[in-house]
Amino acid sequence: MPDYTGDVRPGGPADVRELDALTIRKVSVGDMDNDAYLLTCRATGEQLLVDAADDAPRLLRLVEEGGGGLALVVTTHQHRDHHRALPAVVEATGARTAAGAEDADALPVPVDVRLADGDEVRFGEVVLQVTHLRGHTPGSVALRYDDPAGRPHLFTGDSLFPGGVGNTRGDAAAFTSLLRDVEERLFDVLPDDTWVYPGHGADTTLGAERPHLTEWRERGW
Repeated sequence: MPDYTGDVRPGGPADVRELDALTIRKVSVGDMDNDAYLLTCRATGEQLLVDAADDAPRLLRLVEEGGGGLALVVTTHQHRDHHRALPAVVEATGARTAAGAEDADALPVPVDVRLADGDEVRFGEVVLQVTHLRGHTPGSVALRYDDPAGRPHLFTGDSLFPGGVGNTRGDAAAFTSLLRDVEERLFDVLPDDTWVYPGHGADTTLGAERPHLTEWRERGW
C-alpha cells in the first residue's frame, strides 16, 4: 500500500493509514471539500466515523471498505457542512451519535453522547481523548489518538488547519478564545510530530504550524 499523504479529492478514493491498532481512512466529500475519517479498530473491526459531512452513499461505501459495522459518528461541530449526511448515515447503520455538549442541540439528529473536555470515546479496543476548543463554535471538539507505537493523531474539525485556526468570522473574542485553547490544550501539551487531520483540505503536523503562532496572533485570524 502506498504511503499515506492525506491528499484526497471529492469523488476520489480514500487515503488509508495503517497503524498497529487502528486503521484511518480519509475521504473528501461534497462541494466544500469536507474531510471525513473512518477509524477502524484492527482488533475488533468496530468503527467510528468523524463527521458525516456529505454524500451519504460515499460514506456508507467507506464503512463497507472498513469491513465492519459503524458503532459511532462523532460530529466535530455544529456547522451544517459537517453533518449534512448524518441523518442518512445514522438511519442506514444504526450508529450512535456524539458531539460537543454545547453544539449537540444544533444537530439534525438526537445526540446520544454529549462530549466535554477530557472525556474519552471508546470503540473496540481504541480510546480517543476529547479536547474542547472554544471559538469556531461553542462546542467544537478535537479527538486525539495516542498511538502506543508512534505519534499522536489529532482530528481537529475546523478548529486547526495548515496555516491557522478556524474561521471566527471577525469576532475578536471568539478568535482569542480559539487561539488560546489551541495553544494551551494542543501546542503546549503535544509533541511536534502530532499529525493533524483537519475538517477540510490537507493534513499537517503541530511542528509545521508551531513557528507561526505569533504570526496568527498578530494578524487576528
